[in-house]
Amino acid sequence: MDLAGRALVDGFPSDPLLRATIDQWDTALCWIGADGTVVGVNPGFARWAGRPVEALIGQPLLSVLDLGGRDWPALWSALSSGALPPGGGTLRPPRGAEPVPVGLRWQPMAGPDGPLLLCQMQTFDERECADAVARLQQDVLELVAAGRSLALVLDFLCRQVEACAPELVCSVVLLGDDRCLRVAAAPSLPAAFSAATDGKEIGPAAGSCGTAVWRRAAVEVSDIATDPLWADYRDAALAHGLAACWSNVIQGRDARPLGAFALYYREPRGATPFHRRMLGACVHLCALAIEHDRARAEINRLAFYDTLTGLPNRSLLKDRATAALALAGRTRQPVTLMFLDVDRFKALNDSLGHGAGDRLLVEVAERLRPLFPDGDTLARLGGDEFVALLPGCDAAHASLVAEHALANLSLPFTVGELTLIPTASIGIAVHPDDGADFDTLLRRADSAMYRAKQAGRNRCHFYRGDMNEQAVRRLEMEAALREALGRGEFTLHYQPQVRLDPVRPEQGGLHRVEALIRWTHPRWGAVSPMEFVPLAEECGLIDRIDAWVLETAVAQLARWRAAGLAVPGVAVNVSPVRFAHGDLPDHVRGVLAAHDVSPGRLTLEITERLMMTEEAGVHDALDALHAMGVTLSIDDFGTGYSSLSYLKRFPVGELKIDRSFVKELDIDAANRPLVRAMIQIGESLGLTIVAEGVERDAQHRMLAAEGCGIGQGYRYARPMAAEAFERWLADRERPDSPAVAGRARPVPCGAGEV
Repeated sequence: MDLAGRALVDGFPSDPLLRATIDQWDTALCWIGADGTVVGVNPGFARWAGRPVEALIGQPLLSVLDLGGRDWPALWSALSSGALPPGGGTLRPPRGAEPVPVGLRWQPMAGPDGPLLLCQMQTFDERECADAVARLQQDVLELVAAGRSLALVLDFLCRQVEACAPELVCSVVLLGDDRCLRVAAAPSLPAAFSAATDGKEIGPAAGSCGTAVWRRAAVEVSDIATDPLWADYRDAALAHGLAACWSNVIQGRDARPLGAFALYYREPRGATPFHRRMLGACVHLCALAIEHDRARAEINRLAFYDTLTGLPNRSLLKDRATAALALAGRTRQPVTLMFLDVDRFKALNDSLGHGAGDRLLVEVAERLRPLFPDGDTLARLGGDEFVALLPGCDAAHASLVAEHALANLSLPFTVGELTLIPTASIGIAVHPDDGADFDTLLRRADSAMYRAKQAGRNRCHFYRGDMNEQAVRRLEMEAALREALGRGEFTLHYQPQVRLDPVRPEQGGLHRVEALIRWTHPRWGAVSPMEFVPLAEECGLIDRIDAWVLETAVAQLARWRAAGLAVPGVAVNVSPVRFAHGDLPDHVRGVLAAHDVSPGRLTLEITERLMMTEEAGVHDALDALHAMGVTLSIDDFGTGYSSLSYLKRFPVGELKIDRSFVKELDIDAANRPLVRAMIQIGESLGLTIVAEGVERDAQHRMLAAEGCGIGQGYRYARPMAAEAFERWLADRERPDSPAVAGRARPVPCGAGEV
């Protein structure tokens, strides 16, 4: 050590142990004078600098140690007054060697010849650097594996980096869907600075982080005061002592930017190799933590939320209801469960396709959501079923909520070129009167909802005790319906359709018969088709039933022909659900061929809602049936969607005027123009017109006078079994038959015309 070094050391107590400690201490020590020259070093500093002690003494400190480009007078002033906290720098080694990042601590002191600064330096070698990164990775991965929150993991990561490199201040920002950055962790950044930069949009000149995410590459700004990337944020950064910032983009596995990790410095400077290595590890750890958090959130969403509407699903609803009911049991507060089912949703789904159905369900969810604020839960159980949980809500308030729900839903909704008015049926059950647990309340609200549907839809009903019996009956009927085909409980009745001669209406011949299904249960007796056909559609049995009706009716027509009976043809109803499978034309072709029946003798009756579908498979099936020679008839014409364009778009051969227009034709004059218009529409398009529900002579004569071609109803005959129909046909052919006399002979054959 030279004279300056010895003089400095001589300023310490002349203790051999103290001298030995300074000389042998691994920590680097350097004494600097007011002019910025090195006046003393210990061997540890010389070893790290890669130069002998003698070569360092008298050299400017800034030629040995990079302090981020600051000039010495300013540094001396700040360091001597204690205005700068501990920081970092980089040792400038001899040419060809790598720079050495160091942490610095400054201590003003009085030397023999004036004031000095003692600089204590600590550094990492490669092993220590690798160990620090490995420890950081292990600690963060353990937190992620333990399921800790993303905010905690990112905060911990920033604090650990700052502990390893005290000269740094760290932050993590995350990219939102709005292309703005949100501060996710910044434990040591001034809160005011974080608030000033939170929510800023990324761009080509948006500071270090916003630019890094926009470029999808690292951005290093060594001097915020002069760099144009910080033009909009410079004042905020400098006001809080932030002079440099190096930021790297955090990217997911698909290279999509997730955010940025930033290192801030309190003096203008660049990043050291150690800082770069730490930052590289940090962006990967952040990406892992962010994607793990989002995957966990997605799993949670799939487990507890409906994927179509985003509403809570049954599992989450049950959890919340169980908690609400437990609290209500202690506080004696009511809890309401509201069960909502979209009216005629199955018809729309079958006719317009699942895409249209999904759009309607999303719209229903959006219209209902505002009615249930925080504290309430609106959930989707599946299909078109929604349930609302309303803690603290009594029956009176529930009634008001239901009214608002029906009003919100009744606004027009457009699907393609079709405008619909959605409606719903709502059932309400209230704790504790209607049940003490979730399953009971849900079941009873469901029963009340079915009562609302039976009462005409687009309304709400509260649960009543007798509804349990109806629910049980419905379940029993579904089970019995599944066994009815195998047990031979179904039969077909046949109702004649008679030609109306405009000159001599009483002399019209038989046009065809319509096959109508009947169900006789061993215990319940005759079950109305109005009751079991909708149930068969809901529980998925209508395909089998439709197939049985078609095969049985065509076989009966073949037997009549073989017996020499003049039955021109048979009409069979087909559910819209049957068309969804695409195999109907092949089935019809096979049945006709098996019984050697001409396609022209078969009529398939379909509903208007089937004609409104946009599904190509339905259109193809209709075209194939028409090409085969099968007649397509629209049943219940005038009661469906108000569009007539399908009459020219689809191969329809016949219209059936619904009985609701015919039953008061001779009583209510308002019905006559409607019926006349329907007949004229059919005539102009070359279609056969069939009037259903003809019961009186006056109706018969009016229809004939208006040009209606075919009549069907009790005026001619009730639906009857095959044997009864054969007797009716034989009687009709006699000269003194009731038909010739002007009135049909009553045939006692049970259920009415359906």
